[in-house]
Amino acid sequence: MFDIMAMNSRLGCLPQAFHITTSSKQFLSYSIKLQGQSQFRRVVKMSATETTNPRVSFESFAIKPPTHPTYDLKGIIKLALAEDAGDHGDITCMATIPFDMEVEAYFLAKEDGIIAGIALAEMIFYEVDPSLKVEWSKKDGDGIRKGVQFGKVHGRAHNIVVAERVVLNFMQRMSGIATLTKAMADAAYPAYILETRKTAPCLRLLDKWAVLIGGGRNHRMGLFDMVMIKDNHISAAGGVTNALKAVDMYLEQRNLKVEVEVETRTLEEVKEVLHYASQTKTSLTRIMLDNMVLPLPNGDVDISMLKEAVQLVNGKFETEASGNVTLDTVHKIGQSGVTYISSGSLTHSVKALDISLKIDTELALKVGRRTGRA
Repeated sequence: MFDIMAMNSRLGCLPQAFHITTSSKQFLSYSIKLQGQSQFRRVVKMSATETTNPRVSFESFAIKPPTHPTYDLKGIIKLALAEDAGDHGDITCMATIPFDMEVEAYFLAKEDGIIAGIALAEMIFYEVDPSLKVEWSKKDGDGIRKGVQFGKVHGRAHNIVVAERVVLNFMQRMSGIATLTKAMADAAYPAYILETRKTAPCLRLLDKWAVLIGGGRNHRMGLFDMVMIKDNHISAAGGVTNALKAVDMYLEQRNLKVEVEVETRTLEEVKEVLHYASQTKTSLTRIMLDNMVLPLPNGDVDISMLKEAVQLVNGKFETEASGNVTLDTVHKIGQSGVTYISSGSLTHSVKALDISLKIDTELALKVGRRTGRA
């Protein structure tokens, strides 16, 4: 045990005078002993395999997150909290808020949209303080309207304020993705809308979770769960046929069973893929029709090339349209007969949905109305 009088809790929620112990195990854990108390209380535990919040389980989520073999969601939460706390914790909070004060704070929507990140918010609040009580009138995937309260958290003011910005940063980003996804998914029907790997570094699972919440579907999670033969692979392999042959041989030799997609950029490449598949047993499942949607000077798009490619495939494989996909063009693309439409803009150009968490909601609403944000 060692005494650290100058060190505050990493979250800035504890009195300055305490003792800290560290574990010799492979994970890092802290226990604290407040002055005047005989028992230690563990407040931080970091490891790749975390104890779960008994109040929050993936099974109970309205929409479950996608799976990833190595992604550490609890680790991302801890990193976000540690990034905010730095080496001194919330010094403003410690200076201005009485340590034992309890309050209720309310989530307030400042614009219309689709809410996402509710399940994640509960995980963050629990990580900061398991005694915080969180209630919602909405669930992930529900629509919210500007000026509406849709949830509240009750407990120690210190810990609510410490968690506030991290919770909102995640919720606002996820809700922005879900809102745009919902609009594009509705417009794309009967085609399905997909995101891509153009996600924020280290937030891929959360970005893709938000797409699911918004009514979209997930493309491959990463490099490991689907073979996707793109232009650079084709160029390096010496052509589409060579690339497909190499993939089929690789998968057969290793007895791997995964979906296989190949990118085509011309009708000639589509025909080459179809010819190969007609002559050979192949693992191919989907053909990407890349940049076959042509922009017009008036802002419209020409999908005649895309439709011809879809007709050539004739249902033998799934098809995916990519390129020049926007909220304005996605409906027309969806009428071409493609199975999927992928859009990187769902995640790489997201506009956050404006949400706040306020203790004094009456004043917050008054200010919001004055500025047109409530």
